[in-house]
Amino acid sequence: MDYLYYIFATLIFVAVVLLIEGLYLSWNSSKGPEAERVARRLRVMSAGSHGGEQNVTMIRKRLLSKTPAFQRILLEIPRVHGLDRLLEQSGLSWSVAEFGALSGLAGLFVLFGASYFGMPWPLRLALAGAGALLPLCYVRAAKGKRLARVEQQLPDALDLMGRALRAGHAFPTALKMVGEEMNAPLADEFRAAFDEVNFGISMQDALMNLATRVPSTDLRYFVIAVLIQRETGGNLSELLDSISSIIRDRMKLLGQVRVLSAEGRLSAWILSLLPFGAAAMIHLTNPAFLEMLYVDPAGRKMMLGALLLMGTGVLVMRKIIRIRV
Repeated sequence: MDYLYYIFATLIFVAVVLLIEGLYLSWNSSKGPEAERVARRLRVMSAGSHGGEQNVTMIRKRLLSKTPAFQRILLEIPRVHGLDRLLEQSGLSWSVAEFGALSGLAGLFVLFGASYFGMPWPLRLALAGAGALLPLCYVRAAKGKRLARVEQQLPDALDLMGRALRAGHAFPTALKMVGEEMNAPLADEFRAAFDEVNFGISMQDALMNLATRVPSTDLRYFVIAVLIQRETGGNLSELLDSISSIIRDRMKLLGQVRVLSAEGRLSAWILSLLPFGAAAMIHLTNPAFLEMLYVDPAGRKMMLGALLLMGTGVLVMRKIIRIRV
C-alpha cells in the first residue's frame, strides 16, 4: 500500500511538472523572444513593412554576454545599453558581462587586501566599492584617449574628403576613401558608416549612427554640416575645408591651454596621492601607529572628514584646471 502511495505521488509530481513546462513552451512559442524575432522578420519581408524596421534589422547588434542566460538577465537591467555604448565608444573588446566580472574581481581583490591589513568592515566595504569602480575608470580613460585620437585624425580626414569631392567622387566614395586610407580608430568608424550606406541605410541615419558611436563635438559639427548641406545645397568641399581649419585652430589653442595648466595638473596629482602613499608607508613600517584612526570612533570621524575634504579639494582643482576650448 505504501509503494502505491509513493508511486501515485511521483506520477502526480511528474504530471504537474510536465503541465508547467507545456504551458511555458506554449507561451514561448507565441510570445517569446524567438516568436518576436520571427514576427519582426516577417514584417520586414512583407510588402507593407516600414523602412524603420528594415533599418533596425540591418544594424549589427552587440551581445551583452556570450551566454544566452546572462544575456536575458542583463537585458532586464535598466540603462545597460548605455554601459554597452560606453564600452563600444572606448574601443575595447569587452562585453557587458566581462566588464561586470572584472568589476567584481577588482572589488574582491581590494576587499581581501583591506582584510589582510585588518581594517574595519565599513572601510573595507568602501574600499571594495572604490576598487569595483576601477574598470569603469579605465574604460572612461580609454574612451577619452580614443576620442582624442579621432579628433587629431579628423582634420586630415576632412581634407581627404574635400579633395575627393573636388576630383568628382561622390560623398559615399569619400567616406570609403577615408576608411581605406586613414588609420584606426577614425578609419574603422568611417568604414562602418560606408558599410551601413551600402546595406541600404539612409545617409542621414548612417551619419547619425557615426555621431552616436563617436561622441566628439568636432565630428558632430561635421555631421550636422553635411546633413544641412544635403538639404540646402552648396559647395561641400569648401565646407569641409572650413571645418578642418576651425578644428585645427581649436586644437592649437587647446594645446596652449594644456601647456599652461600642466603645473596645476601635476600639483593636483601630487596633493591627491601624497596622503595615501604616506599612510601606506607608515602602516607598513609601524602598523600600530595609525591604528587609532580606524579603531577609535573619533579617529574614524576624523578620517571620514579628511576624505570628504580631500574629495572636495580634488573636485575644485579639477574644475580649475579643466578648461574647455
